[in-house]
Amino acid sequence: MFQLHSKFKPTGDQPSTISQLSKNIKAGVKDQVLLGVTGSGKTFSIANVIEKTQKPTLVISHNKTLAAQLYQEFKDFFPNNAVHYFVSYYDYYQPEAYIPQSDTYIEKDAKINQEIDRLRHSAVQDLLIRDDIIVVASVSCIYNIGDPKNYKKVSLEIIQGQKITRKGLIMHLVSLQYQRNDFDFKPGTFRVRGDSIEINLVTGEKTIKIEFFGDKIETITEKFSGRGTNSTLGSYKLFPATFWTTTEQELKISIANIKTELQEHLKKLKSQNKLLEMQRLEQRTNYDIEMLETTGMCQGIENYSSHLEFREKGTAPFSLMGYFPKDFLCVIDESHMSIPQLRAMYNTDKARKTTLIEHGFRLPSARDNRPLSFKEFQEKQNQTIYASATPSIYETEKSNNHIAEQIIRPTGLLEPTIEIQPIDNQVQHLIKEIKKRVSKKQRTLAVTLTKRMAEELSVYLEEQGIKAKYLHSEIKTMERPEILKQFRQGEFDVLVGINLLREGLDLPEVSLIGILDADKEGFLRNETTLIQTMGRAARHLEGHVILYADKLTGSITSAIKEIERRRKIQQDYNKKHGITPTPVIKEIREWGFSKKEEKEIEAEFMAIQDIKLLEKEMKTAAQNLNFERAAEIRDLIEKIKKG
Repeated sequence: MFQLHSKFKPTGDQPSTISQLSKNIKAGVKDQVLLGVTGSGKTFSIANVIEKTQKPTLVISHNKTLAAQLYQEFKDFFPNNAVHYFVSYYDYYQPEAYIPQSDTYIEKDAKINQEIDRLRHSAVQDLLIRDDIIVVASVSCIYNIGDPKNYKKVSLEIIQGQKITRKGLIMHLVSLQYQRNDFDFKPGTFRVRGDSIEINLVTGEKTIKIEFFGDKIETITEKFSGRGTNSTLGSYKLFPATFWTTTEQELKISIANIKTELQEHLKKLKSQNKLLEMQRLEQRTNYDIEMLETTGMCQGIENYSSHLEFREKGTAPFSLMGYFPKDFLCVIDESHMSIPQLRAMYNTDKARKTTLIEHGFRLPSARDNRPLSFKEFQEKQNQTIYASATPSIYETEKSNNHIAEQIIRPTGLLEPTIEIQPIDNQVQHLIKEIKKRVSKKQRTLAVTLTKRMAEELSVYLEEQGIKAKYLHSEIKTMERPEILKQFRQGEFDVLVGINLLREGLDLPEVSLIGILDADKEGFLRNETTLIQTMGRAARHLEGHVILYADKLTGSITSAIKEIERRRKIQQDYNKKHGITPTPVIKEIREWGFSKKEEKEIEAEFMAIQDIKLLEKEMKTAAQNLNFERAAEIRDLIEKIKKG
């Protein structure tokens, strides 16, 4: 059961919003809109709806930073339920591509963030065994991640007293893509010590120790990472270490099907007199086949996913949505941004794959490793709440006017005041205003048009004695929440950015927003964008926005009109109910882990690093024939490993 924990109770127009959304969900209404202004408690209202409807929930956010913030908020609201974070696990990603005009092949280049990979596996595994689950995901949740039935089918259940040899269990672990590593014991690996096998689960949450007595499992012990307590289990289900895992027999059939497709496509290329493409495709595919036959894996294995999953050509891939039960709730946060992203992903991917296939870099079936098309996404949506302060026409039409408006803030805070200043000397004017806020220990957001401008403005502010940092899409995923935490703590006073400083960021210390070049009409300066950006100052008693513009564009005029409409509704409500606006006081939380957990994880990480350094020193000593020193270091390493 979902159990919401909060010291607050619904207030303002939250009760009516929660009641309306929950009642419609129970009545079977497919689509609804939650039009909630910044600071009105949309996440709190959604959490109440989840508790009332008791449905597994997928929350989709259009970027990783907001997803991280939502993840932490839902974890706070539901401490006893499963709340997970599922985003793209790449810190850096350059997709495989070919540019015919210059005959340039770009090999896939990616840097995988192991922590995010761990969180993805944790989310998927809980989806298969729990109903009280919330997964906060970025739009990457519509990408292919493999068949949930396969993922579940190849899992291994181990039971106390089970007859199985140690060697047999090791072979099972290898088939699940766990790697044996007796020295660097990281998630997704196992190590063998005498009559026991220790498995560091791919989720990184705990290790499982299996002790044998002859050819029988005597005990199964679990130990959570960073904690000293162990508990004995009667049984445990081990899931695969990768999403692309299949049974040995099915792998053989899949490889045979890949070979058949290869021969058929080679004939087609030959008939088109594409001899270079023929040679290229044959060489590349045969190498992948050889790797699959010997290791069960290959570079770019996802390009053969339709064969591994026995999917018909053109059928929808298996995404995270396929791991949810049929009756789940979908919440699309900042839907005015998320929906266009979800709509565009399929066509972008298809165009790139088609070029690779035409020039012999991939088999035609590689097209089936893709994100869901928007139509396929709609078919899998189930009941949906579109949450946004500025919903687009698509959401309002889709909801058939099932719109819950949430404009009143529990704190009584109003929309920010707005002023317009000329673009000439805009930076100098903004610096003067920033210094006023710094003297009051308040924060400022400075919004630019490009990444380069954000970086240069950040540097210039530092030169003027103002502590500043920039934040944009090139900042690594796991670093963004840390930057926001430092900003809230006052380690610096100005955060400079572009569109990452718009939707959903909860920064109650921000009293001033300066929007540079506000009259440059376009995607970053349209009505929706301006309303969203100005909303970041609505969590402060002295919330104020400066638009630097030489002309009043249609977007500026419309945005100011809407902000003033909302401010009037809020003022009237406060007057009617005798409410005096109060500042937002929100605890600055660590992202993902408590202080204690962070220290334990850091200590564990440092121990691993120490071992690596010592091993390097031990090898150097041995190479220099200083065997006595090498032996001393070896003994020290053993002591560290034993704690």
